[in-house]
Amino acid sequence: MCANDTNNVLLNIGSRISPLLDAQPDNWMWNPKSKSCDAYIADEDCKAVIFHPFYSVGTSAIRGTKILNNSRSYWEIFLIGGLGSTSLMFGIGTKNSRLGTGTYTDLIGEDENSWGLSHKGLLRHCGKYEKYCRPFRETFSTNVGLLFDGIYGTLTYFKDGINLGIAFWELNKVKEPLYPIVSSTYGGSIMVLRKMEFEFISLQDRCKSIIIETFQLENIKNSSIPITIQKYLEYSKNEIKNTRCEWYVPRF
Repeated sequence: MCANDTNNVLLNIGSRISPLLDAQPDNWMWNPKSKSCDAYIADEDCKAVIFHPFYSVGTSAIRGTKILNNSRSYWEIFLIGGLGSTSLMFGIGTKNSRLGTGTYTDLIGEDENSWGLSHKGLLRHCGKYEKYCRPFRETFSTNVGLLFDGIYGTLTYFKDGINLGIAFWELNKVKEPLYPIVSSTYGGSIMVLRKMEFEFISLQDRCKSIIIETFQLENIKNSSIPITIQKYLEYSKNEIKNTRCEWYVPRF
């Protein structure tokens, strides 16, 4: 099997079966307002990010727009290139986690504000490492899945569709908002956000989703729905909408 065939297979791995029992399509993106200066949005949908497009002078990171707390969410990141670099990481973090440094380091998990997995198979949190899985193969692109369970407080990783087991616990005790985050030290490495899903935690969440899908925001404002509920629905509707994607593809 040639390299292109292998990449095509990997793009489809994990897309057939969801780890969520009642998976619903989610819609969020990389946040163009919450990134380092050397992480560039590479598409109009803000789903692809390219790190250090010209040359690397340190470690860069970017956050997603989704707040994970109290949710059960799954997302996949397709990694293209950079597996022979110092550090590529995938995880979650608060707004207090750093998004860049002039040194080559494992940025996610350097302190109490983030939790991450490196491409070398090591988990990191509070600056401490723990062996988790085999290092990623350097000559192949890789699909990394993350399953966040805000009810039980766990984070589980998947690699090319294979469940690697629970990596972190007690995340439900974190009071600060948690966001998806990725980082890289490798020049020209690309991470593509794909297959975003969530699961309804309560009947309230399911009702909210149905109302938002059924009514336009203007119709909600002009309806007989109580003002308090209108504000709740309006906040949910605009959570992603208000994050404008200003994208830029560097010219090599």
